[in-house]
Amino acid sequence: MEIKATDVKNLRDKTGAGMMDCKKALVEAGGDFAKAEKILKGLGLAAAAKRAGRATNEGRIFISKNSQKAVVLELSCETDFVAKNDDFKALGNELCAKIIEKSISSPGEDNDLETSIKNTIGKIKENIMLKRFKVLETDDNELFSDYIHGEGRIGVLVKLSSADVSLKENESVKELAFNLTLHVAAFAPLFISSANVPESYKKEQEEIFWKQAKALGKPENVLEGIVKGKMKKHFSEICFLEQNYVKDEKMKVQQVLDNMSKEIGSTISFVDFIYYKVGQE
Repeated sequence: MEIKATDVKNLRDKTGAGMMDCKKALVEAGGDFAKAEKILKGLGLAAAAKRAGRATNEGRIFISKNSQKAVVLELSCETDFVAKNDDFKALGNELCAKIIEKSISSPGEDNDLETSIKNTIGKIKENIMLKRFKVLETDDNELFSDYIHGEGRIGVLVKLSSADVSLKENESVKELAFNLTLHVAAFAPLFISSANVPESYKKEQEEIFWKQAKALGKPENVLEGIVKGKMKKHFSEICFLEQNYVKDEKMKVQQVLDNMSKEIGSTISFVDFIYYKVGQE
C-alpha cells in the first residue's frame, strides 16, 4: 500500500524515530498510525516517556491562582515573535482571570473567551487559539505552587496538602512546594505514582517489554524477572513520587516528602500536578 509522506512525518514528530523506521512501521501496520507507533515502541525506537510527541507550534503557557483555585493555560500562535508580544501575554493573563472568575471548565463554554481572542487577533494580525486549560481547586489545608520556565515554554502547578492548616504558611513547606515545581518542569512525569497508572497503560508497556525480552532467548523464568525489572525502572522514570529528586538524586521524591513531614511534625502529602509544554497534548 502507499504510505503518504505526511503520515511518515507525523509519526516521526510523535515518536522521534527515524524517517525510514517510521515508514517501515507504517507499512507493517497497514497504514494504521496507532499500530505503527506501538511497533516503534517495541523496537525501542520511541521514547515511552515522551508519548505526547514534540512541540509542533508556537505559543505560551500561563498560570493564575487565588486562594481557592488555579488555572494553567496554553495559548498558541503562529510565530515565537508573537508569543513574546505584550498584547499576546496580556490576552493569556486575561483569559486565566476570566476562567477563574466565571468558573469556566472548557474552552467552548463561554463566548467571552472567544471574543477576547478575536479582539487580540485583530490587533496582532496573526491566528491565535486557546489550545487547552485545566483548573485545580484547593481546600484550606492545601497549598499551590507554580513555575513558568523560560519564555513561557513550560508551566507547572503542584498541589500539596498538610494535616495542619497553619503549615500553608510554613516557609520550609513553601520552599519544598516550589522545588517540586522545578522537579516536574525538569522530569515531566506522566503520573503521580505507579498506583495511578491505568491498567491499559501497564498492559501495553508490559507487552512491549516482553517482546524485547523474548529476543534475548533466555528461559521463561529469567524473562519474567527481566520484564519485572524493566517495568519497575520505567515507573521510576515516569511516576513523580518514584523519580529521583531533582535537588538530590540519591533520594526519591516520596522520601523528600516523608523527611519534611518528620521535620515539621505533620504529614505533607502530594495531591496533584499539571505540566504543560507548548505544542504538546
